[in-house]
Amino acid sequence: MGKYQFCWELLGVEDGRPNLGAKVDVELYRLMQFTLRDVLERKYGVGEADAIFVAAGKLAGAAFYEHYIQPVADFDEFVSKTQLALKDKGIGILKIEEMLPEQNKILLTVDEDLDCSGLPETDYETCIYDEGFISALFERFTEKSWQAKEIDCWCTGARTCRFLVTAVT
Repeated sequence: MGKYQFCWELLGVEDGRPNLGAKVDVELYRLMQFTLRDVLERKYGVGEADAIFVAAGKLAGAAFYEHYIQPVADFDEFVSKTQLALKDKGIGILKIEEMLPEQNKILLTVDEDLDCSGLPETDYETCIYDEGFISALFERFTEKSWQAKEIDCWCTGARTCRFLVTAVT
């Protein structure tokens, strides 16, 4: 067991910031995210940094689901509550683009994504953490394994983040 094993109480926002509150600039969130990413890539390589970001996203997505979304009765309520929570928390604007039930796939977008909207163009997708986060949301709702893969990103010129979410069988 680690020194900082995650639990929701570690966030401590309600009592610890009576004057500043829960809000922080996106720029500062990204400062933490991308400096951490840089250190992880230098120490472990890009592949392992990606795996760590996906795992962290999954842990966060599961906690987010438990804290902000559940209980839900059906898929429509799951999507509605998730859209509202993501928008209210400033994470992004979720839209279901296409349902492919025969393939156990869902195509969704996240506009104004916290992790990348407004960043310069690169030749790679940036939202690795989001892949884990989105996977965990679907896993908590369905109690089955899912994998989200970013297929379009603001940083690759798409101006929205698009994810293909696939049930793992």
